[in-house]
Amino acid sequence: MDEAERQRLEEQIERWEKKYRELFNTVPNPVFVLDSDLKIIDCNDRVFGVYGYRKEDVLRKPFADLFEPEKNRDFACEIRRAQTINQVRHITRYGPAIYVNVRISPTEYAGEAAYLVTTSDITKRLQVEQQLIQAGKMATLGEMATAIAHELNQPLSVMKTASSFISKKIRKGEQIRDDILKAMAEEIDSHVDRASGIIIHLLEFGRMSEVKREKVAINDTVNRSLAFFMQQLRHRDIEVKKDLQPDLPPVLANSNRLEQVFINLLVNARDAIEDKFEKSIHSPEKTISIRTALFDGKVRVEVADTGTGIPRPLLEKIFEPFFTTKRVGRGTGLGLSISCGIVRDYDGTLEVETLENEGSTFILTFPASSKS
Repeated sequence: MDEAERQRLEEQIERWEKKYRELFNTVPNPVFVLDSDLKIIDCNDRVFGVYGYRKEDVLRKPFADLFEPEKNRDFACEIRRAQTINQVRHITRYGPAIYVNVRISPTEYAGEAAYLVTTSDITKRLQVEQQLIQAGKMATLGEMATAIAHELNQPLSVMKTASSFISKKIRKGEQIRDDILKAMAEEIDSHVDRASGIIIHLLEFGRMSEVKREKVAINDTVNRSLAFFMQQLRHRDIEVKKDLQPDLPPVLANSNRLEQVFINLLVNARDAIEDKFEKSIHSPEKTISIRTALFDGKVRVEVADTGTGIPRPLLEKIFEPFFTTKRVGRGTGLGLSISCGIVRDYDGTLEVETLENEGSTFILTFPASSKS
């Protein structure tokens, strides 16, 4: 190769490198290039805008150091294995941690094996979603106020009856047998526990839920949701059938947020059954069936009802925000949209099988986690 040819190739390579660098720095998201040891060997200018770190601050540093530590998670191992890591917290230089989605692609850099990693800041999106979820919870609590009052009234009535009986005996100077006092004290104690449990559950359900993942026992969350909603269903003579597979592996999610999903599905099942009952000249079956199982390595939950079903032309719209088939004043159209978003946040799926005038079955699947 003569000198002129060599110079021409060098100029061409220089133009390519300049073009690559311009493209690299105009990508709207932070982009990192990692070597085979997962250390940062290059990054674009957007890293400074999102993280506050200059390029020289992060070069040769392990990319896994950007992750906020989580118990039982090896992020370096996940980077090597996965194409995506969703909803993880990254540490910034000056401000609070941010939530990001991470995309990983094997590539080559300077002739060596490398990883191209892109992160997307989803913090603001999650904040809006949290506000919608919280609004949905408050709407649920408002709708259930009567049933909650009834649930609390029962233990309070027992305690009032017992205390009135004791007060009356004291005023009359009459003795109360020890066995009667013991039985009444135990009854009062058990109903205090019941009322306290209802209030604690209300407070836990109403609080702003965490986005962080934890190991959740699906059957426990299903049972908590049913306990919260059972009085509503009994009041409407709706039977609940449960078939919960024991010893299911946990899923990585948040129990409070999943409880909101199951309550949304129970509300929809109740309304579909009531709608069918109001329109029918006969007395249709009023049943909600809940089944859990391990299927093909995934935890599966089915919530089925004997309601009106969903017309086929509407199936593609039911998970859209603000879409509802309920009459005005009975639904916001956010329940299924919120539920679908929560399920996807935990790498799950939410699908529906339905027959018009026969009922619907909502099917949730989540990746199973190890029990350790």
